[in-house]
Amino acid sequence: MPKALGLKCRECGEEYPVSPIHICELCFGPLEVQLNWEEITPRISRDKIAVGPPSMWRYSELLPLEGPPTVGKNVGWTPLVKAERLGHELGLKNLYIKNDAVNHPTLSFKDRVVACALTKAREFGYDTVACASTGNLANSVAAHAAEGGFTAYVFIPSDLEQGKVLGTLIYGANVLSVDGNYDEVNRLCAEAGGKYGWAFVNINLRPFYGDGSKTFGYEIAEQLGWRAPDHVIVPCAGGSLISKIYKGLNELDRLKLIDGGVPTKMYAAQAKGCSPITTAIKTNAEIFRPQKPNTIAKSIAIGNPADGYLAMDTVRKSGGWADDVTEQEVLDGIRLLGRTEGIFTETAGGVTVSTTKKLAEQGRFGKDDIVVIAITGNGLKTQEVVVGQLGSTVSIQANLASLDAALGTEKLLAAALA
Repeated sequence: MPKALGLKCRECGEEYPVSPIHICELCFGPLEVQLNWEEITPRISRDKIAVGPPSMWRYSELLPLEGPPTVGKNVGWTPLVKAERLGHELGLKNLYIKNDAVNHPTLSFKDRVVACALTKAREFGYDTVACASTGNLANSVAAHAAEGGFTAYVFIPSDLEQGKVLGTLIYGANVLSVDGNYDEVNRLCAEAGGKYGWAFVNINLRPFYGDGSKTFGYEIAEQLGWRAPDHVIVPCAGGSLISKIYKGLNELDRLKLIDGGVPTKMYAAQAKGCSPITTAIKTNAEIFRPQKPNTIAKSIAIGNPADGYLAMDTVRKSGGWADDVTEQEVLDGIRLLGRTEGIFTETAGGVTVSTTKKLAEQGRFGKDDIVVIAITGNGLKTQEVVVGQLGSTVSIQANLASLDAALGTEKLLAAALA
């Protein structure tokens, strides 16, 4: 029996066979994979997971694939870091960083979703893959396509950070820079997918792509000793990750793999320059209003998020909340994580850290609660945003006299404290 029984519309409940589609033909609602729990449940246990590979594939029984992975075999199983110094500053005794900034091979959580989507693309018989991306997905699709021998077409907004552009070109993908924001790029890709018959990971393969994010939640629970955290703060772009983490935790509970149920409250984090999800939650709105992105946090700058309603629903049913931060707070968050925990995150991480700080100041966490911050990308990809924000080097000559003089100056002291 297959693990994936079919696809089901989240809006009207219409069911479809497993195929590369993502929109309901009746109501245009999003489709979601329906797993065969009767088949899966007897085959999975803590012990079986523990002897699995040190990657996301230790949870392969819970992913909508019918065979072994064909790309991305080393993706996942990233560190869950006890953030002692950051926790001290925020008044939190049990603060953790789930650090996908060191994910293999392209240093973001997108490696999880792409490994799942491209393995499914091969099952469907595709030889060409594509995506619309704000950067991290572009890197990951290009890298995994190279590994798997796919032809790749990657569509990006023309104002993307150079680190992410170079991090896509290096893998030999066909990169198309579109004069427009992400939402305009995505519309073009929806049209191109229908015309050219490519496997767009975040369009016609979206149900399978999204399920790769569940492994982020599985790992958190296992790394906490098979328990769900009390709070998880997640950066929101399209809105899929926050809902899939919560889904993953609840699947483990369904399988009786975690202790104490799922008390987890989910929190959405966005930049004020693109905050359709957090704005709707904070104003108790039933719908979100699409926005034109205007923020340095380009990796989460999606003004019309595909899974925005699901993200809102996840936050609300979990009892969580949402907040958004200014451009300066984005930079402050990057620096705060760097100087306290030695982790260099990209702008999305700056959003999440500063949002966590605001939530802590609002009293939303108990001081003994287990709080997890989702860090989803590496700061090496967006270095230009911190240029001029970090102080400067102190120039000396190659002799001790010059060093002695420098050590006695206020300039060096100021640089050290900056």
